[in-house]
Amino acid sequence: MAISMQSMSGATGLEFEMGAARVQVDDKKIINCRADLNQLVPFKYQWAWKKYLDACANHWMPNEINMAADVALWRDLAGLTEDERTVIMRNLGFFSTADSLVANNLVLAVYRHITNPECRQYLLRQAFEEALHTHAYQYVIESLGMDEAAVFNMYREVPSVARKAAWSLKYTQSLGDPTFKTGTPENDQRLLRDLIAFYVIFEGIFFYVGFTQVLSMGRRNKMTGTAEQFQYILRDESMHLNFGIDVINQIKIENPHLWTEEFKREAIQMIHEGVELEYAYAVDTMPRGILGLNAEMFKDYLQFIANRRCAQIGLEQQYPGASNPFPWMSEIMDLKKEKNFFETRVIEYQTGGALSWDE
Repeated sequence: MAISMQSMSGATGLEFEMGAARVQVDDKKIINCRADLNQLVPFKYQWAWKKYLDACANHWMPNEINMAADVALWRDLAGLTEDERTVIMRNLGFFSTADSLVANNLVLAVYRHITNPECRQYLLRQAFEEALHTHAYQYVIESLGMDEAAVFNMYREVPSVARKAAWSLKYTQSLGDPTFKTGTPENDQRLLRDLIAFYVIFEGIFFYVGFTQVLSMGRRNKMTGTAEQFQYILRDESMHLNFGIDVINQIKIENPHLWTEEFKREAIQMIHEGVELEYAYAVDTMPRGILGLNAEMFKDYLQFIANRRCAQIGLEQQYPGASNPFPWMSEIMDLKKEKNFFETRVIEYQTGGALSWDE
């Protein structure tokens, strides 16, 4: 007996079709799936299932990370400069909003339109990880005794944070529209555009200034607990990014008519806008420079990242000669290793977040 959904998006019940043909692998698609949404197996997209299993093996909890040293340093008025405090607060303000937006978008929109079961399995895991990230920011904010209302309202009150949030919301409104359905070239292209905005720009560009700043502090033995939280989050986000890029590329393969020259120009323009907004955020968070970093260095870094994002989805690189000005970052978040980040295996997981890796 086969079970089929009445509707691919927003079904109100189930129809039971006696004697219906069994689902074949070729019936499965990323969007506009012809197969029953209940049919997890046989797998068509092994990469999606593997990413789900890898994510499950990467489990962690924010409150397992010791924040005692951070609390002592934060309370010591001479322990951090005012600029260093600004960096921590701005990033907590942005990321607490960003990961809430990501979680809402996944649960309320992306899951509804990505109709492949093995991809949905990963999306469920990603949604849980986004909840962990929001939990982590709240845990840091509470541990440090920050003004919670001020931090969580930065997306309304700090222009550089607000602009990134506003840009992201623009590309999620159609996904969240209950009347929006895929199935036409126009709407399928609209979905693909929003997925590029969501994964390639929002998660693939907008997060990198903040990650670099906080991890740089950790390297200098400052705010080490916070930096460790961000390192765990970065590992999750690297996986989210790679999943999203695989989804985008698979949609392109299955729907080549969507990938027009005009659409590619639009995607490139979106990436340019993302670089400009993230650079403005770098200027706002570190107007005088700290930790051997300055905003100008991030211009080259963001262009380097943007070139990588273009290459990952089959677009021409936009910033010839851009290079990574932070070679030390290769120890933590080497972009060249994003595709094989999880080829290492976690062989030890213990309270406190200590991990060792078996190459």
